[in-house]
Amino acid sequence: MLTQEEYVHRVLELQRQGWSIKEIAAEVDYHPATVSKWLKAGGPPPKRAVNPSERVVGARWAARIDELIAPPSKLLSTSVFEIISAEGYQGSYPSVVRQVRTRRGPRFRVAPQVSVPIETGPAEESQFDFSDCSERGRQFEIADTLWCFGAILCWSRHLFWWFTTSVDKEHTMEGLVRHFELIGGVPRVARTDRMGALGSSQGKRFSLHPPTLDFCSHHGVEIKACQAKDAKRKGKIERPFYGLEASFLEELAVLGPPGSIAELNALAPAWLARRVNGRAHGTTGCVPAERLEAERQFLSPLPRRRYDTAYAEPRRVHLAVPLIHWKGVRYSVTPACIGQKVACREEVDAGELTITWAGQDVGRHAIAVPGSPDVWDPEHRKAAEAAALGRTRPALRLLGPAERTPRPADPYAGYDVEVPDLEDRYGALS
Repeated sequence: MLTQEEYVHRVLELQRQGWSIKEIAAEVDYHPATVSKWLKAGGPPPKRAVNPSERVVGARWAARIDELIAPPSKLLSTSVFEIISAEGYQGSYPSVVRQVRTRRGPRFRVAPQVSVPIETGPAEESQFDFSDCSERGRQFEIADTLWCFGAILCWSRHLFWWFTTSVDKEHTMEGLVRHFELIGGVPRVARTDRMGALGSSQGKRFSLHPPTLDFCSHHGVEIKACQAKDAKRKGKIERPFYGLEASFLEELAVLGPPGSIAELNALAPAWLARRVNGRAHGTTGCVPAERLEAERQFLSPLPRRRYDTAYAEPRRVHLAVPLIHWKGVRYSVTPACIGQKVACREEVDAGELTITWAGQDVGRHAIAVPGSPDVWDPEHRKAAEAAALGRTRPALRLLGPAERTPRPADPYAGYDVEVPDLEDRYGALS
């Protein structure tokens, strides 16, 4: 905004020289209506003054802010404001920002180069990727390996997070299916980086694996990969990952960590609905949840049958014992399946293995840690032992002292053995 001095020396001087309002507006780079309003009012409005009471954070809240941002805390000012507001703070957000910056300094620096946002139309594109949260998983003591699958609709900016323990093909496709189910449709393009779980790279070319092509055909979506070292092309999903670490996970670390991945996945949607999808976006100026309602009518409908993302592979049952090998552990099946080929199925993050043979369930087990001992169903073990004993001679029963026959003094007594004819067997002896 022009200062009073600039108004006097530029706008009034140009008006005295006979310039029109449009010409003055073009010269000072303001709208003609704004220049006209200034001329009628005798100058630009005074600079907004902030009430001193609003600029001051009391000693109580200053101490609380210092406590929240004390190292190793990385809480953003937004998180600090949310926490102390829930505790009764009545001041403004800018006051909290000033207090945090006074204590810790600014968190962001000027970008090394100019970037231009890429605009996309409704239902034109979504972006997805994984963020490594293993350090937080170990800090929360819920998993040694923890990943967050993130997906965002580029037009509405509606964000989705799902925490899991793997980035393989099955988990990637499960994350995409959950994202499509949440937004209620399928966009035309799903963009990500050059994931090895989805395809293979050869120079600048990235070829999708057959299962990925099957997934695309099932949903009517095109999966596009960015060029190498071109993370900005999918910046709409990269930037929210900063908020994931600096806001959501950092707030959990300060206020109380979750007890499991399932609890973490229960907290994430509520946090997103309150802090991201339920507030006006900084770029679009619209609430993502409200914009999603308008975008849904442009999305392709979900397929009638949900895509099967489970681990499903055949296995051959051992020839001697009713066990199959699955991910480093052997699991039992019905003894009737010995030597037969069975179908094994494990739903993503379900923690249960289902084994079927000829369309019938022959085994159901909780997934064990790789390297664990053989996992037996008690009924399978009982049936296997009965079958094994039925195919062998029964064990001899030990006789009591009264039932035992006394051993004769002559070791050969009591045996009727015919004396062999040695001459007939070996010939005449000379």
